[in-house]
Amino acid sequence: MFKTSQTDSAAAFVTPRTPLAGMPPARTKAVPMGMSLTGLQQNELLRALPQAELERLMDELELVAMPTGKHLYDFGDKVEYSYFPTTAIVSLQYVNEDGVCTEIAVVGREGVAGVTMYKGERASNTAVVQAAGYGYRLRTDALRALFAEGGMLAQQLMRYTSCLFAQLAQNVVSSRHSSIEQKLCRWLLERLDRSPSAELKVTQELIANLLGVRRESITAAAGKLATDGLIQCRRGMIVVLDREGLERTAGACYFAARGVQQPSLANH
Repeated sequence: MFKTSQTDSAAAFVTPRTPLAGMPPARTKAVPMGMSLTGLQQNELLRALPQAELERLMDELELVAMPTGKHLYDFGDKVEYSYFPTTAIVSLQYVNEDGVCTEIAVVGREGVAGVTMYKGERASNTAVVQAAGYGYRLRTDALRALFAEGGMLAQQLMRYTSCLFAQLAQNVVSSRHSSIEQKLCRWLLERLDRSPSAELKVTQELIANLLGVRRESITAAAGKLATDGLIQCRRGMIVVLDREGLERTAGACYFAARGVQQPSLANH
């Protein structure tokens, strides 16, 4: 769904390095340290863009470290930047009046966090870095200007938004109709899809908080998965030993949303 041929890409964007609508002309500057087409293409959404469009973005994108626990924005904030993770994983959360948070979606190298298409629009969720890494950030006013031009980036953003809605919908269904064990398997698989290794740095308490369940329930479910040889639990870390076993246990809880994800994740 997210792949485009070189011919399609060239046809979709043929005016290289012209100023974004409503934005000042691109600055003449050296490419910042750590910035390269190869680096940008670690994010699957950016990788899908034709080279000319990606080169235009290099004047606006900024490589940033994304440490664990960093709030990229909070509910109700004016969103200054959109973030395209490369190695980081971002948890999108809803925080109620009592300060209790529940995860509603997760974003990794396949997508973007913080897209607001209307001027003055406020964040409808809180975005917290759940796994440390790097990513690229882009000013939201620049993103809106490029979106208005209708290039390939606009198409990719609309497709990604559709995938994100599917993930949100599946999370709602899962919260009502899946067992704790299934929820845990899905949660681990979603991280595994976006992680470079099978070692996930996370505590059972954090998982319980994000899933909105009791810590004891996660401990019991994790113990069952460990006994079955699917995972290994260490202090502050869970190691996935049998991905296929996790997938079988998660069942539709995981595969329903997976069917509409980007090829980079669906073919993992």
